[in-house]
Amino acid sequence: MNPVPAATWSAAALVLLAAVWPACLWAAARGSAVRRLAGLCLAGTATGALLLLLPMAYGRTSYQDLALVFAVLSPAGVLVFTRIAGSGPGDGDG
Repeated sequence: MNPVPAATWSAAALVLLAAVWPACLWAAARGSAVRRLAGLCLAGTATGALLLLLPMAYGRTSYQDLALVFAVLSPAGVLVFTRIAGSGPGDGDG
């Protein structure tokens, strides 16, 4: 089995950046809180995939640990965003 050339991994990462990230930013910047949340979730997924593609392009498999850490922290960020977006003015706990 032939190894995949580094240029292929780099091209896949570039396509991900050029095609998916603008859609994520557009969805996260416009519309209701639910639509912005969906854009944030999609951005987290795209970034995780990007962090898996780049180590393959550079031949540094140890960098995939960063993708694992991001995969764990991204849902926590979405939950924090949901908590902040869900509380309106005067909805304090005290």
